[in-house]
Amino acid sequence: MRRRHALVVAAVAVTMVTACGGNEAKDEGGDAKVATLTSTAPGKATPSKTAAQRPRERLDTTPEEFEAMLGPYHKCLKERGYAPDELKRKLAEDAKPAVDAASKEMDEAYRICEAQFYPLPPWEKDPANPEARDFAVAVVKCLKNKGVKYVEVAEDGLSYALGGEKNDKRSISMGLDLAPECEREVAAKNK
Repeated sequence: MRRRHALVVAAVAVTMVTACGGNEAKDEGGDAKVATLTSTAPGKATPSKTAAQRPRERLDTTPEEFEAMLGPYHKCLKERGYAPDELKRKLAEDAKPAVDAASKEMDEAYRICEAQFYPLPPWEKDPANPEARDFAVAVVKCLKNKGVKYVEVAEDGLSYALGGEKNDKRSISMGLDLAPECEREVAAKNK
């Protein structure tokens, strides 16, 4: 809660500083426009223009739906000259200079296309969500309640580490099987 308060204070301060600048915007009638602060629902961040172009996965996204979301991403890669078959051919020929050039082109294509078209993770697992760690903690608690012995929030704070130091196979398989169910349960409680 304290962090949210600090962010609101910072946003108001930035708005006030920019509103106090000497350049006043005028509307069509010549009157000065007044700066306003719009708000979103509590706990919901306003997505950026780039993020708005990207599709967002849901916790219940099927593999078929995810593949359909990748359509614009694959199209972007193709438009940038990345052809996976061509790279495979060059690798097979072991033409080092050609492979290096193709690798640089591929890296550039991925960098550009991923930022614009690769699907964002579900909001509950998005690093941009200030409540994502709370979601992960709740899912771990759910998994433990369902009998997964060795599970904890991973170092990234967004995913789950299964098996512990003992690499317990039962905890890993149970955790993988039960995680989607726990994610849906926790998400339903948070709505």
